[in-house]
Amino acid sequence: MTAAVLGARALNRATLARQLLLERADIPALDAVARLGGMQAQEPQEPFVGLWSRLRAFDPAELSGLLVGRQVVRTHLMRRTVHLVTAADALAWRARHDAMLRQRVLGTYRRELEGVDLDELAAAGRAVLADGEARSMSELARAVADRWPDPGPRALGEMLVAALIPVVQLPPRGLWREKGRVRNLPFASWLGREAEPLPGNGADLVGQALVRRYLAAFGPAASADLRAWSGLAGLPAAVAALREELVSFRDERGRELLDLPDAPRPDPGTPAPVRFLPAFDNAVLGFQDRGRIIDDAHRGLSVTGARFVLVDGRVAATWTVKEDTVTITPLRPFSGAESDAVADEGQALASFLSDKESDRVELAAPASG
Repeated sequence: MTAAVLGARALNRATLARQLLLERADIPALDAVARLGGMQAQEPQEPFVGLWSRLRAFDPAELSGLLVGRQVVRTHLMRRTVHLVTAADALAWRARHDAMLRQRVLGTYRRELEGVDLDELAAAGRAVLADGEARSMSELARAVADRWPDPGPRALGEMLVAALIPVVQLPPRGLWREKGRVRNLPFASWLGREAEPLPGNGADLVGQALVRRYLAAFGPAASADLRAWSGLAGLPAAVAALREELVSFRDERGRELLDLPDAPRPDPGTPAPVRFLPAFDNAVLGFQDRGRIIDDAHRGLSVTGARFVLVDGRVAATWTVKEDTVTITPLRPFSGAESDAVADEGQALASFLSDKESDRVELAAPASG
């Protein structure tokens, strides 16, 4: 049987539905972070906007409370970027990412770390952190630098904190309107236990769980999209093991797309409201082929930290905020109705960001080029 073809608009609506961007959800922030498979969070304040756009009556104090209460954590995970994930997911997923994290750090610092026994480096770093004192990356690197003076603190610190030792970034980093510096503690110190080890029988059960969770949050999607989101190259076996429980489609280019059979795939004509996305939102970054949500002409903006405005489900503008004023710069001309809808949602965002002190919005001239 020939697989059904899903056009860009059908894929767009499916992704928006799963990303909670078609309609704000009435669920706790903890459930939203889990449903999204985590939120990219190297910019500490951005997840608050991401949740505000997805949840009805979102209170920033709820997310701050989850961080302080150790129910969500900030840690290096997918793609070696800092993600906000539930503590349960961090513990369950970390070991499956270990090899990728090492390789990505080595991709940057291979020359500096040549000759360094990484297992010995990890043991030394763990010994330093065993006193339970939170440390910055540079503080941890300096503590072991006498033994490895040649690589330099940056290479040692990146390898220790982003790859070798599962650590979390402690509050106040990541709390609403806080600017705390990065201080790290191992999982065991902050969460009370180590990351769950991979099974010794070779079965990639964690990989299979990641496939399911990715499709639930981003599908339908190709294997290349899964790899782009996770950074993991070794998931073909997990996909193969799940094939009988998945359904298959094709996109307009002929690529195979896999999906969970009961996941939402709304009618392509379903209206999509204006939504403001934070920097580095996975709704845009979570794919190798981002054409379902952003035009190729603007794809480069997705890795520069630009914040996007979705109009009819697609990236149509960028936004910034300064002095409690949200400024929107269209990437294409807006109709009158679109301008009104963007301004209304922008006013709501300005009110959220200013604690209801301002609802000022400015609509700039469309970006050139």
